Amino acid sequence: MEMLHYDFMQRAFCAGGLIAIIASVLGVYLMLRRQALMADMLSHVSLAGVAGGAYFHINPTLAGFVVATLGAIAVEYVRRSYKSYSEISVAIIMVGGLSSAVIIMSLNQSINKGFSAYLFGSVVAVNETELLLMLIVALVGCLFFVLFRRPLYQITFDEDTAKTNGLPVKWITLGFSVLTGMIVSAAMPIVGVLLVSALIVLPAALAIRIAPSFTSSLFIAMGIGLFGVFSGLTASYELSTPPGGTIAILLLFVLLVGLSIKKVKHHFIPVGRNY
Repeated sequence: MEMLHYDFMQRAFCAGGLIAIIASVLGVYLMLRRQALMADMLSHVSLAGVAGGAYFHINPTLAGFVVATLGAIAVEYVRRSYKSYSEISVAIIMVGGLSSAVIIMSLNQSINKGFSAYLFGSVVAVNETELLLMLIVALVGCLFFVLFRRPLYQITFDEDTAKTNGLPVKWITLGFSVLTGMIVSAAMPIVGVLLVSALIVLPAALAIRIAPSFTSSLFIAMGIGLFGVFSGLTASYELSTPPGGTIAILLLFVLLVGLSIKKVKHHFIPVGRNY
C-alpha cells in the first residue's frame, strides 16, 4: 500500500498495533474489575505531567508517563482508604490531575499551542523515542499478564478468596495499577487524552459480551483493537481525518454493530436451542 512507503506511517502502524494489543487486554481486566473509568482518569492525570514537562522543558511524553504511573499508585492507596466507595479514588485523583494541568498551563500560555496533539492524538507524529517507549510498555505488559494470569484472574473475580488462598493481593493489585498508568500514558500519542479510554474500553466491552470464556474474550478484544487501529489509520490517511477520532469512532461503530448482531441472533435463536 502506498501509505506504508512513508516512515511516519510505518511507525504509526507499529505503535498502534503494540498499544492496541496490550490496551485491549488491560481493558478486559478493568471492565471485569469495574474500573473502566480508571483509564479515563489516568489519561487526564497524565495531562498534568505533559503540561509540567512542557513548562520545565522536559520531554512531555516521558513526563506524562511518570505522572500517570504515580497517579495509578495514588489511586490504589486512596482506594484502600475508601474500601466501600472505591470509585471515590478516581474522582479525587482526577480532580488533582486536571486542576494541576490547568494551573501549569495558565503559567505559560505558549504551552496551549502544542496541546492539541496530546488532547486528540497524533499517531502519525510518533517519533522513534515514543515508539521505543511503547515497545517497552507492551513487553512489560505482556510479561505481567502472562506471569500473573492466574492470580489476576482470581483477584478480578473474588479478591477476598484470593487473599484467603495466600496470594499477595496488595502487591499484585499495585503492580496492575502501575501497569495501567504505563499503558494509558503510552496510548496517549495515538488517540489522545480525551479518547484514550475508547481504545482500552470499547474492544473489551464487545469482547466480554460475545466471548464464551475469559480467555477467548482476551483474544477477541485484541482482534477488535487491532482492527480498529489499523482500519482507523487507513481511513484517516485516505480521508485526511484526525487519526485518534477516526480510530475511536470506528471502535464505537464496531461495538454497536456487534451488540446489534448479538441481539438479533438471540432473538431468532432462542437460548437452549441447538442448530
